[in-house]
Amino acid sequence: MKYLITGGAGFIGSHTADALVARGDSVVILDNLSTGNHHNIEHLIGNELVTFYSGSILDSALVDRLVADVDHVVHLAAAVGVFTIVDKPLDSLRTNLHGTENILDAAQKHDKPVLIASSSEVYGKNGGGALNEESDRIVGSPLKSRWSYSEAKAIDESLGYFYYSELGVPVRIVRFFNTVGPRQVGSYGMVVPRFVSAALAGEPLEIYGTGEQSRCFCHVADAVAGMLSVIDGDQSVGSVYNIGNDREISIAALASLVISRLESKSAVVKKSYDDAYGAGFEDMQRRVPDISKIKSVTGWAPSRSLESIIDDIAGDLRHAGL
Repeated sequence: MKYLITGGAGFIGSHTADALVARGDSVVILDNLSTGNHHNIEHLIGNELVTFYSGSILDSALVDRLVADVDHVVHLAAAVGVFTIVDKPLDSLRTNLHGTENILDAAQKHDKPVLIASSSEVYGKNGGGALNEESDRIVGSPLKSRWSYSEAKAIDESLGYFYYSELGVPVRIVRFFNTVGPRQVGSYGMVVPRFVSAALAGEPLEIYGTGEQSRCFCHVADAVAGMLSVIDGDQSVGSVYNIGNDREISIAALASLVISRLESKSAVVKKSYDDAYGAGFEDMQRRVPDISKIKSVTGWAPSRSLESIIDDIAGDLRHAGL
């Protein structure tokens, strides 16, 4: 099979390329390197199974040409990270909405299946226990840039679903919950690499808010395996699947675990959301995935622990000399 991976030089995209090449598939990578990094795919360049294009999903002519020449599209390109969304909301909306529409238009035209990567952000502030695929969305004002990513991803999902139900495009959708691991950077607001980097440097670990808010973290290798199980499954067309690890931990406990695991002398300091992101920032207190649907349909479940995630990120940062 030949796959187009949009955002293929990014964190999840580059690991997806690795997994597909490892099983003998051909990969076409499209990335404008705005948040992706050529370093992530350097080891793949020169492989006869891999082709890289520097370009944007907003370039409809390029997207059309690339989609026409592959068997399947894995659409991962998006504006990512809380800092990016808050600082550049208009660019983020354009990328996440128009880019997905370009992909779906080309997929319909050339009769190609598409995997759309969505996010647990679609659930917004819903913190009422484990979230399944039918759980309600609770978001703040549309004028708050914090929620623009949630809105854009929800519209992406709707676009994908109606291209499937009305136009017959084979669309699959996955919602990633806090995917972390090697090659992820903390500069866009991702908490685990930010904590690990600080701990390795002996610098303070900054907790935003009270630290009582909780999350679940899934190793990128597990997340990619889950996504490929959806791509490979005939019964997964026209549906959405949560992909994540359901081990829950508070951010304060995460900071303590990172310091202990890495035997760091770092202190922990707290910083208000206003200081970190600007006035009026809103966050959710809890986000836990219900992954029973993907388990029952594809048999996938995560296998890597949070401790192994911390070790892998630390090893990657040490190797890079960071």
